[in-house]
Amino acid sequence: MSATASESAPSSSRVRPTRQLALGVIATGMLMVILDGSIVTVAMPAIQSDLGFSPAGLSWVVNAYLIAFGGLLLLAGRIGDLIGRKRMFLAGTAVFTAASLLAAVATSPAALIAARFLQGVGSALASAVSLGILVTLFTESAERAKAIAVFSFTGAAGASIGQVLGGLLTDALSWHWIFLINLPIGLLTLAAAISVLPADRGPGLAAGADVLGALLVTAGLMLGIYTVVKVADYGWTAAHTLGIGAVSLLLLALFLVRQATARTPLMPLRILRSRGVAGANLVQVLMVAALFSFQILVALYLRNVLGYGATRTGLAMLPAALAIGAVSLGVSARLSARFGDRAVLLAGLALLAGVLGLLVRVPVHARYLPDLLPVMLLAAGFGLALPALTSLGMSGAKEDEAGLVSGLFNTTQQIGMALGVAVLSTLAASRTDALLARGKGRAEALTGGYHLAFAVGAGLIVTAFAVALTVLRGPAPKRPAAPRKANPPAAPVTTV
Repeated sequence: MSATASESAPSSSRVRPTRQLALGVIATGMLMVILDGSIVTVAMPAIQSDLGFSPAGLSWVVNAYLIAFGGLLLLAGRIGDLIGRKRMFLAGTAVFTAASLLAAVATSPAALIAARFLQGVGSALASAVSLGILVTLFTESAERAKAIAVFSFTGAAGASIGQVLGGLLTDALSWHWIFLINLPIGLLTLAAAISVLPADRGPGLAAGADVLGALLVTAGLMLGIYTVVKVADYGWTAAHTLGIGAVSLLLLALFLVRQATARTPLMPLRILRSRGVAGANLVQVLMVAALFSFQILVALYLRNVLGYGATRTGLAMLPAALAIGAVSLGVSARLSARFGDRAVLLAGLALLAGVLGLLVRVPVHARYLPDLLPVMLLAAGFGLALPALTSLGMSGAKEDEAGLVSGLFNTTQQIGMALGVAVLSTLAASRTDALLARGKGRAEALTGGYHLAFAVGAGLIVTAFAVALTVLRGPAPKRPAAPRKANPPAAPVTTV
């Protein structure tokens, strides 16, 4: 054996543990971001009481974060490809951690809103490149499926875990701790990421420094998300909604024109010609919008109709997190390897349609075991759907565009969430008001409003199923190769 060969063997043996550590770092960073989002929703009443937020102003604790996060994902993903995805992840985690400290010590509404905006910036920088790092680390399909399952679990189950943790921290300590808890997690993630994430160098900003395109897409996305999250205050047909929405669409249209003509486009339009990328992003918008009705409206139903407290609400939804985790970590990768990502996605969407179908019939005076526990367990469909959808969405990403495709995938996730908030919460509120006007009791009227939102969510899931069935064409599952007869030994190869 040559000296070169003997030196390379130890190196290859270290590849697997290093990649697993890198996956752990990425998953931990994303878990911190996801937990923060759900923890904040639980602590909103305490924040309002302590800092003196008006009802309208309180919504900006969430909106400031969503606008910065959703508006910067696409840009951050592309810049990560150009300057290095590791640098972008480190920068985002550092900004998010520092902003969490600022949020924890905020003494006024303005200070907290500014800190939440900075948290959104940090989340965008880190989240935009996370999937890009993952798919370039795990290139073999079976290993990539397992890695994506771990990554997806942090997003799917992290929200439910955050509700439990948020209730406990808020009730036992104070709302400040929902932000302080990010400090040790963020610092540990930074320290580990510096040593275990692979160093990468992009071609530099000159290879895609489309400043005008960056301004157009960032402004368009921020205005669009702002328009959607304020629909509940102004209505769909108000001049405010139509006017700002039209400006947002115009900016995004100009961005697409710019990308078709720029010498170094920020987002080469060829990535949208991939059936996998385009179809998976469309399915994601529909699925995430629908599942807002599960993640948020079920929690509101438990609190406003059944009278659960913050901690009890989180515990009631914990079986959903456990079911999602068991499926995404335990069986999703195996099923994808055997049947293909598309088939697993369709199975997951079918289960999710069952979740929302059961919720349409949930009674006013529901009992947890017969009425709600089956719903929580069927949420395991999300543990099937999200990893398979992520694999399909990232399957068309070239190595030098992995950050951009990752940023696009995360952007459509935020758009779906914003649309779910705007559409389903508005429908639920309108239905509730109509039932109250007819003389129905408060609990009955609220339940009727939630029923309508669940029904529309079920329709969105069915539409996502139809799109996945007709548009997506996942790679065929690999079959084990037939055993071959032994060949005669080959002549030894001399190495130099």
